Amino acid sequence: MQYDFLKAFPKRMKCVGLHAMLQANSSQKSIWRQMGFEGLSEQMNMIFSVLLFIMEQSLKEEICTMDNIAAFIDSTNGQYYKKSLGSDDCYELGVNIVLSNEGKPMYFTAYNYEEEKFEDLHISYVNNEIVYDEQDVRRTSYFLTDDGYNLLLGTLEVESNLKLSVQEIIFSLHLQKQSYDRALDDVKNIFNLMRIQLQKIQGAMLRIRRNALEYSVAEYKQLLQENLDTIDKTKVKFVGYRKNVQQRVQELEEQNINIHALSADDTAKLQNLREIDQYLGRAIDEYQRILNSHFDLKKVYEVELDKLTELALVQRFNLRTELYERILQQPECLEELAVFFSPLFNQNPDKAVNLNNFLEPQRVRALEDWDDEAIETYDAEEWEKEQRRIIAEKLARYEDSLTVIMNHVLEHRQLQLSALIGELDDDERAELVPTIGIFKEIMVELLKINTLDIASLRAERAEFIQEEANDFHLQRMLLEILDKHPKWRWLKKLHVQRLPEAKPILLRELDEQSGLLKNIRCSDVMFKASGE
Repeated sequence: MQYDFLKAFPKRMKCVGLHAMLQANSSQKSIWRQMGFEGLSEQMNMIFSVLLFIMEQSLKEEICTMDNIAAFIDSTNGQYYKKSLGSDDCYELGVNIVLSNEGKPMYFTAYNYEEEKFEDLHISYVNNEIVYDEQDVRRTSYFLTDDGYNLLLGTLEVESNLKLSVQEIIFSLHLQKQSYDRALDDVKNIFNLMRIQLQKIQGAMLRIRRNALEYSVAEYKQLLQENLDTIDKTKVKFVGYRKNVQQRVQELEEQNINIHALSADDTAKLQNLREIDQYLGRAIDEYQRILNSHFDLKKVYEVELDKLTELALVQRFNLRTELYERILQQPECLEELAVFFSPLFNQNPDKAVNLNNFLEPQRVRALEDWDDEAIETYDAEEWEKEQRRIIAEKLARYEDSLTVIMNHVLEHRQLQLSALIGELDDDERAELVPTIGIFKEIMVELLKINTLDIASLRAERAEFIQEEANDFHLQRMLLEILDKHPKWRWLKKLHVQRLPEAKPILLRELDEQSGLLKNIRCSDVMFKASGE
């Protein structure tokens, strides 16, 4: 039985997941109790305070490094929470709050009642980028993602098409009542909403360029309506607000020619009015960007649909019925086969044509001239699922090979590769060398790094937000293997050294590409595991 109120259920659960994952991966960690934050209220207040600080830095277009976050936590704690925190504690607490899950991707599972299956919803509150400070020092700066903005703005949730109008009304009322501190918060929220709308347009343009068929007409119509709601009279209102604010700034300055003679209340009003003026100017610029992007979106969608229409008009034929079967019926036609292929070489292709696209599956097909047996369908979702399965199987073979090495090395503490191979049975030997390429890549990466400091690798993993891996990364996979085997946690360093004077190791394995047995000559290697 289908209930109408359960439609779009994953979208609702995404909002729930934003809060649930934050609580599960941050507030329940033992580090909070170590720092003196015993109650859930204190923990959640600190988390949202840090997220608001990151948002404020993003609005100011200033860098937000872990040092800035630690300094904010130190200042906030000293003034309000009064916990016994040192500078290192503030830094460690900042890492826990920002990354939430030690930099690993987070997923919240929601049930899709329309599709009758569970869906994994990706949750990410902050992201990071590499920036350079004034001394040209390379730093990692953090900023809020769409999920982070939605989490914070969702605390005052209204309908998306009313958010901007409601904020404008509240902002106007606060201006009239001269509550400039609240008006400043309102104009910041207005700027946030406009920036989110711009990000939606840019994201839609990217999806359309990738595949216009995956972007539905309903989504396109809804986004256009949101753009029109944002654009409608927004610039006129903001210009009017800005003139009003500038006039009030001028009045305050004229009433008190000496600014230093202003009272504390008037000084605060003047400062707030100047910041409001700055944000209104930026909001007007953001409006212009939304307006330009609105027309760019319409143009991109039109161009991509025209390309798909042209592709559908290309005449196609079935090679089996139109070529192979006719040749079998009249083999003498092979002498005239050049006539069949000559039209392909009559003229040079247009420079605008990307030849790589000819090798990709075509998603729009003219089916009228095709036989039923020759019709092939292409499902993008199934193709992506198949690609993920292939990648997972490939990485599993890397992991099995590296696990065999670690199992024997950590058992002996010091072991040569030749001795390791001699200890293996047939099953372990197949796991160690699943293919020539995989075994070679693992050994090359081990020798390239030479010494692996496990503590440093864990600290580096905690500093960065990681997405799902599509390729083999030695450090990441080694940490995952150690996490799966608690008995190996004593390992601190792994040394790998090539032994040029030792006798080379000869392996005989099947080459997947050629299908032939090949001899692998590999230099002997010494592995040393250290717990110090």
